[in-house]
Amino acid sequence: STQSTGDEKRHGFEDGDFVTFQEVGGMTELNGCTPRKIEVKGPYTFSIGDTSDLSEYTSGGIVTQVKVPAAVTFKSMREALKDPEVILTDFGKFEQPYQHHICYLALSEFAQQEGRYPKPYNAEDGGKFVEICRKSNETHSLGMEVNEEMCRDFANGCSGSLVGVQAFIGGSTAQEVMKACSGKFMPIKQWLYFDCTEIIPQGLTEADCEVKESRYDGQILCLGSKLNEKIANQRWFIVGAGAIGCELLKNFSMMGVGHGKGMLTVTDMDTIERSNLNRQFLFRSWDVTKLKSDTAARAAKEMNPDLHITSHQNRVGPETEKIYTDAFFADLDGVANALDNVDARSYMDRRCVYYKLPLLESGTLGTKGNIQVVLPHITESYSSSQDPPEKTIPMCTLKNFPNAIEHTIQWARDQFEGLFTKGPENTQKFIAEPKFLEKQKSPGALLAILEGLKKDLGAEKPTEFADCVRWARLLFEANFNNMIAQLLYNFPPDQRTSSGALFWSGPKRCPNVITFDPENEEHLNFIVAAANLRAFNYSIAQTRDRDVIKEALSKVSVPDFVPRSGVKIAVTEAEAESQNDSYDDSGKSGVILENLYSQMDNFITLSIQVADFEKDDDSNFHMDFVTACSNVRASCYRIAPANRHKTKLIAGKIIPAIATTTAVVAGLVSLEMYKMIAGLDDVEKYKNAFLNLALPLFTFSEPICAPKNKYYEVEWTLWDRFEVMGDITLQELLDKFQKEHELEISMLSQGVSMLYAFFMPPAKKKERGAMKITEIVEQVTKKKIPPHKKALVLEICCNDTEGEDVDTPYINYLLP
Repeated sequence: STQSTGDEKRHGFEDGDFVTFQEVGGMTELNGCTPRKIEVKGPYTFSIGDTSDLSEYTSGGIVTQVKVPAAVTFKSMREALKDPEVILTDFGKFEQPYQHHICYLALSEFAQQEGRYPKPYNAEDGGKFVEICRKSNETHSLGMEVNEEMCRDFANGCSGSLVGVQAFIGGSTAQEVMKACSGKFMPIKQWLYFDCTEIIPQGLTEADCEVKESRYDGQILCLGSKLNEKIANQRWFIVGAGAIGCELLKNFSMMGVGHGKGMLTVTDMDTIERSNLNRQFLFRSWDVTKLKSDTAARAAKEMNPDLHITSHQNRVGPETEKIYTDAFFADLDGVANALDNVDARSYMDRRCVYYKLPLLESGTLGTKGNIQVVLPHITESYSSSQDPPEKTIPMCTLKNFPNAIEHTIQWARDQFEGLFTKGPENTQKFIAEPKFLEKQKSPGALLAILEGLKKDLGAEKPTEFADCVRWARLLFEANFNNMIAQLLYNFPPDQRTSSGALFWSGPKRCPNVITFDPENEEHLNFIVAAANLRAFNYSIAQTRDRDVIKEALSKVSVPDFVPRSGVKIAVTEAEAESQNDSYDDSGKSGVILENLYSQMDNFITLSIQVADFEKDDDSNFHMDFVTACSNVRASCYRIAPANRHKTKLIAGKIIPAIATTTAVVAGLVSLEMYKMIAGLDDVEKYKNAFLNLALPLFTFSEPICAPKNKYYEVEWTLWDRFEVMGDITLQELLDKFQKEHELEISMLSQGVSMLYAFFMPPAKKKERGAMKITEIVEQVTKKKIPPHKKALVLEICCNDTEGEDVDTPYINYLLP
């Protein structure tokens, strides 16, 4: 029997996965069945095998993947030493894992004989180590050809230690320990060898690696004293002090980045939350509510007192370019991103391309991790490729047709935002500055705000806690009884579509109205949370006493609801968007506004507070409301409820992060940083990485080179630009390009402002042609160029001598 998913949703299964079913119509034997193995037929279809002995299928059904335990067998240590099974991580190093297997066997033998490891670049030790490698190959009957050069490289580096390698091996090993303890995820089978020999500078001698009795001796033994000194004088900008940021700061501190004439600068505007503590190890419980950047910088300085580090509390973006100026970036050697959103990553990527700075980009998601190396003039940038857009829940699904707990949680989160954040915020602004309403450009948005103000400052304005309880009880009725009753009035359970299919089928779950029951814990949880949040908004004393709240509930009169005809309910996303765009004012806005203005004297004494959603405070009723609201709505649609923890993960948009993945990723970033500091310009020496510790999967690949473009015989990449010294007139700029580059500029813009276009009226062209570029920019943007701006980025469209459009770099217009 072949199954297909509804709503054009990919199932995401693989051959051999096991699944079970719920809510299957007709073929009821599948509901709650023993997990069945599937065969994938396509992205939307899969087969569950022979179903001829089951009842006839009629409709519906929900499929759920079931993780079935797998038995994994391993060779004994004796067998595995002779016949190693390795995980290949880099197809460019196919031979290395097997050579390293011989080297580790030989190292054990060498240490036993000499009581130490081989000295770096010592000819005698190197020769002896190679000989032991050959004997180990024979002793263990490995039957391999010993690569003498690789064995000598191994001998040269095995006495030292690198922070990045320690982080990679430590994180990977810790994940294997968790697998052994939990039985979750697939263990490494059976050997994992990792090397980064590209880092080692060429031509090192024994004298270069002589130890100095310093904390950096392990690093010097591997890389030599010259590179160690270079590391000390580096100036790097770390953007973000969260999970990856903490690990990077720890690693850079141990490496001694900036402990000489250099400097580390870290920025993060966030404060520390309790939920950060399980993976951001520079923070402790007493640091909660403190600034991340300051706390992380202090912790890194404690690890290495010689470290030079400065902490900022700024968001990176156009608004902070007066802080992170041309001079700031000109003083840097590189940037390491430790961000959690694409917009900030893209912005920093653009900055690094503009200032021609190396960038180390990284990210994690649960057991998955990745790093990307961005090298000036060599590789593509972060923005050259784009991640697929995040999946969003369609509006009509959220409002009327939820079918998963994620939908009801998001709906509850939106309810919180509208009722306890945006509403009170608008009320607060209106009381302080009534003219803020004039800033609303959309008439529909203005009417929505006014109707909210009419309720919150009129009939629904509470004066005591009992009023808040009454409001919460009526809100319950509106959300879980009236709204559902109206939906079922519009679309009865037996409604059929124009094609004859049942309306309530597939992903559309037929709801049922909920009758309030004060003895139902979830119902009462909703009232307690909603009433207390309402009280907080109006600065009314709160109470957790459920008996007091029940007493107040008994006095609330709830009007009967009668469904209305003519009410439009969006069934598709297009209908939902259309309803949002349409509005019927009919003069309501003016009437409401006039009425509100006439009562302004009564509002001045109100103390309105805004409830900004905070998931980690268990005393503020925020998570209580979202959990109860989501679960009651879920019961309307017969969706399994979620406990507080799961609700918190989804509502708080907590990205799954574990310390093992973060350690591995930060370790790999640190290793790529060594290469950048060494000044390696061979792209083959660098490694982008993607890993999934759960599978386990480790893949390393060369960064992609920057694509080359061409006009005439001139090749250029995203790293190139035309440098033009200002301040000249527009006509002088046009003439300059015609004369020096044989390019006719047809359009010129700065940001979103058009400065010149070939189709402009002749009078305007003549006027602007005589103006300085800076004058045109200020005239068009209606803003003065800020004093910190040392250059303008001018985008151009050009034609060649034959009048054909050609792609060219932008102009970096240097201000005098």
